[in-house]
Order: sequence, then structure tokens, then C-alpha cells
Amino acid sequence: MSSFPTDLAIAQAAGIKHIKEIAASLGINNDDLEYYGKYKAKLPLKLIDHQKVATGNLVLVTAITPTPYGEGKTTMSVGLTDGLNRIGEKAMAVLREPSLGPVFGIKGGAAGGGYAQVIPMEDINLHFTGDFAAIEKANNLLSALIDNNLQDKKRSVGLDPRTIVWKRVMDMNDRSLRQILIGLGGKANGIPREEGFNITPASEIMAILCLSRSISDLKERLGNIFIGMTYEGKPVFARDLNAVGAMAALLKDAIKPNLVQTLEGNGAILHGGPFASIAQGTNSILATWMGLTLSKYVVTEAGFAADLGAEKFFDIKCQSAGLVPKAVVLVVTIKALRHHGGAVKEGLLEPNPEAVSKGLPNMEKHIENLKAFGMHPVVCINRFPNDSKEEIALVQQSAGRYNVSAVECDAFARGGEGAVKLAGEVKHVVENGLCHFKPLFDEKAPVEVKILKIATTIYGAKDVAYSVKARTHLKTIKALGFDNLPVCMAKTPKSLSDDEKQLGRPRDFIATVREFEFASGAGFVIPILGDMMRMPGLPSTPAAENIDLTDDGRIIGLF
Repeated sequence: MSSFPTDLAIAQAAGIKHIKEIAASLGINNDDLEYYGKYKAKLPLKLIDHQKVATGNLVLVTAITPTPYGEGKTTMSVGLTDGLNRIGEKAMAVLREPSLGPVFGIKGGAAGGGYAQVIPMEDINLHFTGDFAAIEKANNLLSALIDNNLQDKKRSVGLDPRTIVWKRVMDMNDRSLRQILIGLGGKANGIPREEGFNITPASEIMAILCLSRSISDLKERLGNIFIGMTYEGKPVFARDLNAVGAMAALLKDAIKPNLVQTLEGNGAILHGGPFASIAQGTNSILATWMGLTLSKYVVTEAGFAADLGAEKFFDIKCQSAGLVPKAVVLVVTIKALRHHGGAVKEGLLEPNPEAVSKGLPNMEKHIENLKAFGMHPVVCINRFPNDSKEEIALVQQSAGRYNVSAVECDAFARGGEGAVKLAGEVKHVVENGLCHFKPLFDEKAPVEVKILKIATTIYGAKDVAYSVKARTHLKTIKALGFDNLPVCMAKTPKSLSDDEKQLGRPRDFIATVREFEFASGAGFVIPILGDMMRMPGLPSTPAAENIDLTDDGRIIGLF
């Protein structure tokens, strides 16, 4: 592998192009750009051409069950985009925006890595174009209107404070805000009640923004947000508080996709950022349509592994947007296979063919899952210096038993050059029509049917159990008419099962639905398996401790 520069900021600055040059290469008129400095711009929705969308080639990048060390989906997505451009195909990366919570927490930045990054990396990982702030403000405006309605008895809709499910949000990992009391200090300060904060990517507003197909669709979905019940047991929605117009106004610019570039000067769109463990885990429909309008290939990713992000991409996003993916890449690291094969943390950097062999069933299950959607996956081995030839051969042999290619990719160290072979394999799958996409189920099927299908087919469970609380929630869902909505499963990303300690390929377990939430504005029901947190906490040594601003205005430590 080639050496990696110690000062990435210098490497980026040397090659970064003005965003108008990137736009010109995509056939976008300068007058259509809404500039956010020299290297970022918003794209107007009028550019979307649905005829081009229908003929474009959508490529999904997903991964095996993630480990604490990261598998490099974004790096491989950017590398693949650059690789496709190197072999003469017009390609764009269309990705999610990073959340400040993980940036300052345990994960660090999320703009790719090495020579396969989207830039300007510092801006992208921090405030970017203000989309997350707009989502946060729209969410919290609704919270303020709810509490104001409780306070104003003359205009009150009769909302029972004990039934309110809507929470405030903040884009930061702050465990102390998970459960709080508000309205203390007397009558002038509101009605005392329990409240809590979610992290911004878990906001239903984020999910709505990413599933909206137009401004009118956005407003309809905002109006459909369920808040709680009246004392008489009638549902209260955001539209009942006259909240829709002001919320939409706050999202006026946030609904527009953001144009940036890769280190190699290829176009990239970043828009939206829902987590895949508790939301749909993919960028916006509008961004994907925009990418397919502007290029022949769109490389996108879905959060966490194929059991979460990819399943939701196929069953929620593709069905909602009428998208037909033409290829899918399954990212694998040898280190992750060692982890799933039982290797201890201290030995994960050492070649261990035995552990890799024991970990391969996890990869094989994800291959089977992708084939269940009619896809013909390409396995991408994200190459590291300590991967042995024997271990790589084991992965290729395993993939071969499924008639699937396993290709090494060295995009981190070599950029697009290191992803040329992967790009060629993806092109082969697309041009030979090897994928025949089909959703896992009819989107109008009952909620329980969908949950059972996902749990047994994708997770490997033998059955699904429901807690008493979940059964009660199901009755409410049916009473509200939400029984035929898509399901967005909330589950640990650390295992194929609902038990994060079960590594590899768990079999014949019972998946338990603990409770339900529903995002009626986004248009899906959320079965919760296990203990899921919508507001993470910081680790003992947060990534924030390594970030600084130099005297000359450069941000350092943001990786």
C-alpha cells in the first residue's frame, strides 16, 4: 500500500475544485446553483428528470454485520464512484450527511477515508449547509406548539399530556436528556410533564425529509405526524395545531440536495442522515433522483448491515420512490470476519484463517439476504495491510459457492485506482442484467406479516414473540388505521438477531418485539426489538477530545 499523507487538509486543498466546475461537468448551469461558499452548493428540485431517473443505474453499498472498528462502507462507496469514473462511466456518489453525535462520539467523521473521501471533509462533518439544524428547529417548533397548546386553555385541542409521544431533538450525544421534566417553576412556565430528547437523525422530521418526493408531499407528511390523544381518546396530529406551514418554511432549503465532490473531483450529493438502527438509514429520495438525473451510475449506501439498512432501502425507500437497483455491493473486512469468528480484540490485527472460517457464515447470511431481494451481490473485500492471502482466498471461495465474485478493493490507499476492479465487476453485473429486484413483501400486507417475514427471512429467526406492551400497541396501531403501513424495524446493528451478543450467524432464535412506535408522517410503523436508544451517550474518551482549531483557522483531529 502507498503511504498516506499526515496532513490531509493540505492534500485536499491542493486538488479541490470550485463547485461551479463540478456542476459544469454534470451539465448544471451556474444560475441553478445556490452557493454555500466555494465548495458546496444546493441543487434546485426542478433539475430532476424522471425519464433519466428511470434509465439510470442505481448501485447500493451495504455490509456484513458491523463491528466496533468500522467496515468502511462510505470509503468503498466513494472509491467505487471514482473507480467507475476511471473506467469511463459517469458516476456520482449519493450519500447521507454525518451526524454531530457520532462525529464527536465514538465513530468520528463520516465522509469516507484515506484517498476515498468527499470534501470539504471538515464542513461536511460539522455544520455543512445547515440541514440538520433546520430539521432540529422544525422538530422543536412542533414541541413548542404542543406545550403552548397545553398552556392556552381557550385554544386547546384537549391533548392529554400523558399520551404525548413527540420529543424534542438535538444533534449531539447527550444521555442526560433522554428523560427529563419540563414546565417546572409555576403556572407561567407551562404544564409540568415528562419529556425527553432524541438525537436529530432519529427525528421523524428527518425520516419525512428523506422520504418526501416534493414540497407538497413534505407538507402532507408533516401534517400527518401523530402527537398523542385527547382526553376523549381522539388522535391529535401536527395539522391540528396548525404547525405545518411554519415547519415547512424552516425546511425550505433543507429539502434541496447538497452538491460536493470527491478527492478525485467527481460529483457527490449528500442529503439527509437517518440512522438505520432506528430509522430507514438511507439518504433522501430527492437526492437519489437528482443523482440519477445527472449521471449514468449512482452509488449510494445504507446504514449498518444488509439486515438493517439494505432491507429498509429495498422495502421502504425503493417501494416508496419506484426505484429499481441494478447492483449491490457487500463490504467485508477480514478483521470483521475474525471478530465474528471469535477472535479476541488483542488478536484482531493478526492473520487468523481459523477465525475467518468461523466468521464467514455471517457474510454468507448477508449474501443470502441480498439474493432474497433478487439481487446478485458483489463482495467487496476492503483491503488492509495485515490481511493474509489465505484469509482472502477463504472469502473468495465462500462467495464462489454462491456464484458471487469477491473483489479486493484498496480505495483507502489508492483512491479510484484501487477500486477499478470492483468498478468493473459492478459494471458487469449491471450490463448483464444479473439483478432482478423484488421487495420482500407487498407493502400493503399487515404489520405482523411483514415483521414475521423480515425476522425469519432476513434475521434467521424461527418465530416472533410479542410482549404484552407490544400487543397493546398493536391494537392502537390497528385502531388508528396504521396496520398496513411499511415497517421500519428498530434492532441492534451488532448482531443479525435482536441480541447484540450473538455474533456470527445466529439460528432458530425467537425475535421479540418489545413495543411499537409509529411515524405516521414518515409513513411507517416501528417495531422495537430489544432495548434501543434514540439518544446515544458519549464514550469514556470521546472523539471530541482530539479535535481542535489551529491559530490559522484549520480544524485538526477530525477523522
